[in-house]
Amino acid sequence: MQHRSSFPADADCRTQLALAKRGVVSPEMRRAAEREGLDPELVRAEVAAGRMIVPANVNHRALDPIAIGLQARVKINANIGRSQVTSSIAEELRKLELCARFGADTVMDLSTGKEIVETRQAIIEAAEMPLGTVPIYEAVERVKRIEDLTPELLLEVIEEQAEQGVDYMTIHAGVLLEHLPLVQHRVCGIVSRGGGLLARWMVHHRRENPLYEHFDRVLAICRRHDVTISLGDGLRPGAIADACDAAQYAELDTLGELVRRCRERDVQVMVEGPGHIPLHRLQENVERQQRVCDGAPFYTLGPLVTDVAPGYDHITSAIGAAVVGWHGTSLLCYVTPKEHLGLPNEEDVRQGLVAYRIAAHAADLARGNRAAYRWDRAISEARFAFDWRRQFELAIDPETAQAMHDETLPDDYFKSAEFCSMCGPKYCPMHNFRNVDWEELRRTVAARRAQRAGAAAV
Repeated sequence: MQHRSSFPADADCRTQLALAKRGVVSPEMRRAAEREGLDPELVRAEVAAGRMIVPANVNHRALDPIAIGLQARVKINANIGRSQVTSSIAEELRKLELCARFGADTVMDLSTGKEIVETRQAIIEAAEMPLGTVPIYEAVERVKRIEDLTPELLLEVIEEQAEQGVDYMTIHAGVLLEHLPLVQHRVCGIVSRGGGLLARWMVHHRRENPLYEHFDRVLAICRRHDVTISLGDGLRPGAIADACDAAQYAELDTLGELVRRCRERDVQVMVEGPGHIPLHRLQENVERQQRVCDGAPFYTLGPLVTDVAPGYDHITSAIGAAVVGWHGTSLLCYVTPKEHLGLPNEEDVRQGLVAYRIAAHAADLARGNRAAYRWDRAISEARFAFDWRRQFELAIDPETAQAMHDETLPDDYFKSAEFCSMCGPKYCPMHNFRNVDWEELRRTVAARRAQRAGAAAV
């Protein structure tokens, strides 16, 4: 189904940002506003100010546009993609289906190895959500050695991906040669794949980051196809011990400069963030990014609030994600249980998405989102009414909720029972308290108060 209209790629400056600045509410902005329950004019104003983005490559025909920004609900990105050693196009398409089913708002194809272009094409044709990529991955696949990478090849890959329909691209243009000595004493050095590749290239050639040097050419490509730039955090901390260090913040300052350059050229932009950050410094990180980057939407990986739980990093990171979402992060990149361990499979994708749906919803509640509040109230009312089917329907993961209930109370009788297997009928507090005669209770309380007042007077 085609959800959007588009404008020709050669039209003069008709990016979403350019239109918003001119006071035009585009069909994409209007659709994003409809999905959020927002006034389209508010969406336009926020896009014009750079506080909101509507990623919408003119070549992504199946796209159903969304808004990412402080005035919208907190969004979730899911990473999928093949590796050099495993997976197939069919498996990645199944992961994409899971992403849509469990509520991912965007998806990034981080494929490496074989059939990168074919994998991405299949995903673009199937995805109604915005698609992101990291172009340097494909560029590196085209050379024998990382050192053989050239600025022209990088730009060629960016152009080809833009023409294919990629809605946003991670561009690690903020990692500068002068920043690299700052990671020397880190526990985990550089953990960003894109940042690490560029750092190796810069050290070998003793030259500046080609994405920074040729950023105006990157902007020209993105402006032509209305590709949103996601400024990558190539020096994000990959360990709690490395959090909030000089390298991380030096790159952030450069990203603030690049945000302003994007806006001057009418290219939508968001900023990627850490990483591994202890709980007590999460608010500081969000506030600093918002200040340095003039309110550009913040897109964080997690953050993970501890390093000690490999196999459970969907949990350690969801804790951080809920907090940074509360304080102003607009897009949360999910983390799966396999983070630090391997390429996630379909079950890992499901677990990561469920954890992040919970985190994003918790953040929406904290930010005062009325729709989030109504959702919680509805499921609470169903729970108190022992309307099990309605409760399952409203759950973030209905199948798991019902399966857990049915595991201990499998008979059909229990689908309408006013208790669960935790308390049973005798101990269930909601069952025991739901048929109270409130008028009689109030008269009893009033009589006891009067009796106590009379006794006190004597």
